[in-house]
Amino acid sequence: MTQAMPQAIKNKVRHCLTLDHFNSEELLQMVHLALKLKREPDRFSGLMEGRWLLMLFQKTSTRTRLSFEIGMGRLGGRSVMMDWDSSNFSISPIEYEARYASSHTDLIMARLKLHRDMVTLTENSQVPVINGCDDRFHPCQALGDLVTIHEAAGSISGQTLVFVGIHNNVANSLACALPGLGGRLILVTPEVNPAAYDPEMMERMTATGLVERTLNMKEAVKRAQFVYTDTWVDMEFFDDKDYEAEKKRRIQVMLPYQLNAETLKDSDAFILHDMPIHPGYEISEELVYSPRSLIFRQAENRMYAQQALMLFLLGISTP
Repeated sequence: MTQAMPQAIKNKVRHCLTLDHFNSEELLQMVHLALKLKREPDRFSGLMEGRWLLMLFQKTSTRTRLSFEIGMGRLGGRSVMMDWDSSNFSISPIEYEARYASSHTDLIMARLKLHRDMVTLTENSQVPVINGCDDRFHPCQALGDLVTIHEAAGSISGQTLVFVGIHNNVANSLACALPGLGGRLILVTPEVNPAAYDPEMMERMTATGLVERTLNMKEAVKRAQFVYTDTWVDMEFFDDKDYEAEKKRRIQVMLPYQLNAETLKDSDAFILHDMPIHPGYEISEELVYSPRSLIFRQAENRMYAQQALMLFLLGISTP
């Protein structure tokens, strides 16, 4: 049995495992900084000079890879991309590899399949670890969503977001973040990814009075300023022949909850989707390009949100 890093070492660094590790003031600080980074990028161009980011990928990626690598570069830092399966992370205890990798870097961003592996990584890293996605949480996505909501509405407080689809890691992360900032989250989630659902966490979030659940999509979207959807099948399973029966079952259950002109006819809410998009499944193609769609702005804002998060975790003062 391997030994974990001593507690004194673990407590020296602050990680981003989930957004409820930050208080509302800290989250707003990062949201405001992200929007400054977007408006005035040249003011921040050298803040990461001499810093290195390790990007560790066990899951495939487009937005996470591009936004972190380009975001780090625009701040003057440098990045190393490492594939989990072609590295010794796949054959050695994570705690050993984490201890070594963190001795050469200033930050680690990891996109892993299992939350328990993410926890082990954070517990044994000597530098801040950012959860770039796992089966329980997706804090980077939710932070970018907060930036987009604030940018579009001028505030997060008082906004109602309806999340329609499978209860997954994004739903969890939105539930962690919105109530503390005065936003309301309505979950229209007839299906649940078993690995994502945490009854204790959801009980705590619903107790705020700002997170609720319903299957009445029609009434929920009438109350929304933002309507959000996500894939019904996780990306690693979408083309998996062994998952085909479950994929077909989910599609049959979820088609009445597709975002399209009919299901949103009583709503003028902005439309969000964290991508990758499967048009004709969770959303119709016409809505992707509709005037109400913020989808591509939402994806762009991932970079600014993650720049703000990296600067925050390293305690770097900003102009």
